[in-house]
Amino acid sequence: MERKWWHDKVVYQIYPKSFYDANNDGIGDIPGIIEKLDYLKDLGVDILWLTPCFRSPMKDNGYDVADYREINPMFGTNEDMDRLMKEAKKRGMGIMLDIVANHTSDQHAWFQQALQGKDNPYRDYYIFRDEPKPAIDSVFGGSAWEYEPHSKQYYLHEFAVGQPDLNTANPKVREEMIDIINYWLDKGAVGFRFDVIHLLGKEVDRGIFGYGPRLHEYVRQMADASFGRRDAVTVGEAWGDIQNAVDFTLPSRHELNMVFQFEVTTLSWSQGPMGKFAYHQPDMDAFKSIFAKYQDGLNDRGWNSLFLENHDSGRSVDVFGSTAYRYESATALATALYLQKGTPFIYQGQEIGLTNSPMALEDYDDVEIFGQYKALVEGGVCSKEAFLEGVYKNGRDNARIPLPWNASINGGFNAGATPWLKPHRDYATLNVEAEQGKSRSVLTFYKKLLKLRKGEFKNTFVYGDFALIYSEVKDFFAYQRNGEDGLVYVMVNLSKEAKHIELLAPVKRVLLQNQETDFQGKTSLDFGPYEAVVFTL
Repeated sequence: MERKWWHDKVVYQIYPKSFYDANNDGIGDIPGIIEKLDYLKDLGVDILWLTPCFRSPMKDNGYDVADYREINPMFGTNEDMDRLMKEAKKRGMGIMLDIVANHTSDQHAWFQQALQGKDNPYRDYYIFRDEPKPAIDSVFGGSAWEYEPHSKQYYLHEFAVGQPDLNTANPKVREEMIDIINYWLDKGAVGFRFDVIHLLGKEVDRGIFGYGPRLHEYVRQMADASFGRRDAVTVGEAWGDIQNAVDFTLPSRHELNMVFQFEVTTLSWSQGPMGKFAYHQPDMDAFKSIFAKYQDGLNDRGWNSLFLENHDSGRSVDVFGSTAYRYESATALATALYLQKGTPFIYQGQEIGLTNSPMALEDYDDVEIFGQYKALVEGGVCSKEAFLEGVYKNGRDNARIPLPWNASINGGFNAGATPWLKPHRDYATLNVEAEQGKSRSVLTFYKKLLKLRKGEFKNTFVYGDFALIYSEVKDFFAYQRNGEDGLVYVMVNLSKEAKHIELLAPVKRVLLQNQETDFQGKTSLDFGPYEAVVFTL
């Protein structure tokens, strides 16, 4: 595989609304990100992925874009974005932007024009039908068809009512997206994350919404005319399987560099009618098997994205680890994840082992939570108590709570203005400042982990072969990375139960561990709860 500039980079995802509020109005902003660039540089990250910060009525927190070329005033100005890109570049970091190409806001000028009448040229930018067929539910609950009384037609919105789906079969829509991508490339963006990209080839009248027959043709067209010819790094949100991931990322296809697959992150979802809102204890053997499947399946046929958290998920300590073992499980999960082959994605707060912070229903903000409350609770599927239990674990606002920087008011997110979402309940003790400078903290461990990945064994971790080992040991994730810098072993206990492992040769050198067990020279290894170690033989 041809080696690319971004292969050895680490991506840090920023949710601007919740990162840092520099002007004390309750909402995080771009100047706040600029203030924290040195922190991010010290952490060891290279690319900052910002969720949408374009002008938006914020019905879905920015994923309802009203103008792709204008920064939302609540976050700052276009000049602030220019400054962020320049300041990040000074520190050897780049900015990745989030492009929503499947839908816009209903406040976007294109949609406002489309509402003027059936003959308006922008009408075909969206999907209007005389009848709400085929029947399909919105991701956020209720029908995905909304009646538009002026024209007496229905428009499609697979997400919120205020997020009408674009008609990507219209070549003018694809040309508009290409122009938008090139605009931000010219501004200095180094890459893009594409929201629900698997929906771009939908053929509604045939009942095809995901992975339509012309999807890859459309993606290649965008790549050839924009990011592909500019060597930008790309990742697509693509709900699918291993073959879908290969189809997007096989280098000879000239589409995307990576996709986010959700087979692991949905292990905590129920298979019943409540879906993600009925927490299901993840099978950690399935956890390691799925990662191994993608390591093998994309080995020379694509590139992996390595992630467990993002703005749409519960915190990994709560979902896959244990809050009773916050330090141990946060560092164990990081070790298991980020020494695999692929690009690490760290979500803000993950580097301090941030946990979920349950709230009362009225304190949440997420459109999905309230839409599904109506569908599931008011629809008689489950009780309010059962629904909230699912929200406490898997609800999206868990990842959107303002990042606590210190023990001061609002966790140091700002100088005291009421934040748009309640601060973390434990911000007085669980914050960045409390994690800094300690020999035993999640933040200190993350710095060591990223330094290891980029250090003496860099080529092994970035390009070396992956092989699962000791797969028969329950809830134990062990693998070896074999590359030009040598052979390295990674072993992680993914449970509270002790594990015993017998090696064929003694440990020669411990490269990293999250606890203080003496493994040096041993062939018989005993692992405590969520214990992790990286070593050579």
